[in-house]
Amino acid sequence: MKEMKLLENINELEQIKNSLFQKDFLLTWEKSDRELKLILEIAIILKQLREQNISPRVFDSGLAVSIFRDKSTRTRFSYASAANLLGLTVQDMDEEKSQISHGETVRETANMISFLTETIGIRDDMYLGEGNKYMREVADALDEGFQNGVLPSRPGIVNLQCDMDHPTQSLADLLHLQQHFGSLDELRGKKMVMSWAYSPSYGKPLSVPQGIIALMSRYGMNIELAYPEGYELIPEIVKVAKTNSRESGGTFNINNSMSDAVKDADIVYPKSWAPFHIMQQRTELLKQGDKDGLLNLEKTCLAQNAKHKNWEYDMQKMNLTKDGIALYMHCLPADISGVSCKLGEVSAGVFEKYRLLTYNEAGYKPYIIAAIMFTNKFEKPDQVLKKIIEKNHSRIL
Repeated sequence: MKEMKLLENINELEQIKNSLFQKDFLLTWEKSDRELKLILEIAIILKQLREQNISPRVFDSGLAVSIFRDKSTRTRFSYASAANLLGLTVQDMDEEKSQISHGETVRETANMISFLTETIGIRDDMYLGEGNKYMREVADALDEGFQNGVLPSRPGIVNLQCDMDHPTQSLADLLHLQQHFGSLDELRGKKMVMSWAYSPSYGKPLSVPQGIIALMSRYGMNIELAYPEGYELIPEIVKVAKTNSRESGGTFNINNSMSDAVKDADIVYPKSWAPFHIMQQRTELLKQGDKDGLLNLEKTCLAQNAKHKNWEYDMQKMNLTKDGIALYMHCLPADISGVSCKLGEVSAGVFEKYRLLTYNEAGYKPYIIAAIMFTNKFEKPDQVLKKIIEKNHSRIL
């Protein structure tokens, strides 16, 4: 019965043309609804294969290179899990141990790490205006190497978080919503609140809230972006969300009160971020290596954050949501009041109530990343998946 359902899901893929083949995945708003649907469907199928003990290894050898220019737990392990699921070996590129520290260029490095590489995952969210730009510089170098016969094949690039977007996170969140509510169609008309929340730290990237509003606004939801005055996101990405909402039949609203924003909400995503203008200043100071300037900026920002300690998602605010049980979401790790900090983004009571659900939310990310790799490498993913079923090789003997 399970195998029949699996085959039905694979057969449905025949109707979706794979225009993701040999294309990098850098921003969700560069992809069509059909392309995103293909990612979600293949992620579900890969999850089903593993649950049915069928190995989806499609590579006998090859590298999946990871370049993390910022700290990571979930995304780092999700990328490694996804690569291993498909049969690739992960090689983390430590820039401090490479010739980059001796002045090697991005163009040279990109080719040197790619001779037997199938995919490159990059996380670069530290510098506003630089992360996504760096990924595209790597992409241009790979194009040149492949077109001139230096590389036998062109590795695909997966954005594992940049200054603009966190596509594997937002797609994992979307898959979580799809599974929680039953389908993407069921999301239409739902109220989703993407809210700033207090944190005792500063400098958190903008990419998660930007990725959420830019993606979820495509599915007819009523998006409420909430933050205190002065905590704006990148204006161009807010415009993307507004356009998506208008085209999908949903709504988009900005609210400067968390309590007001969460009223009758179906989904609440409280997450701290640094204001756009602060990230601009921080980027310039980082480039200049101005340690004193960074310390002064941090003090200023922490003092500003401290004015908004009431922006904590607690039981009182949760009770304002639809039936008092709106789905709580977070990319993790959350700043949990009384647990990981004295006062933070979410109260211990609310987080504990939804803790296992947030783990489930995170658990979709390896499959999303694997699906992105899969569609990049196989022009007709349905046929490859059918071969996997026919082979029926057990993952665990």
